[in-house]
Amino acid sequence: MPDRVRLTLRLDADGKAALGHGKIRLLEMLAETGSISAAGRAMGMSYRRTWLLVDSLNQLFKAPLVATRPGGGGGAFLTEEGETVVRLYREIEQEAAQASAQNLARIEQLLAPGQAECP
Repeated sequence: MPDRVRLTLRLDADGKAALGHGKIRLLEMLAETGSISAAGRAMGMSYRRTWLLVDSLNQLFKAPLVATRPGGGGGAFLTEEGETVVRLYREIEQEAAQASAQNLARIEQLLAPGQAECP
């Protein structure tokens, strides 16, 4: 049986939500598929929503995280900066989970059966 309690991280920049597991997963899907639209479809999002998220990530950092290939149907890819952000986020996530493993296990023990979701 998988763990019922899992740590997720959200990084804020200048007091605003900037980066979390959803945006990181989108970047990973984009790297896997080579396409903004395919990454969005894989995550159940419209192309517009996906494009807006990619654009917001590109604006958030000094250098774009995602670049497109010119020409129709050229695709998209993570830049070196994009790959670095994904790698760093996953490392932070892993380190935080390891550091809090005992407390997470204790919280899991305190959960009522089948009550992991809040209304």
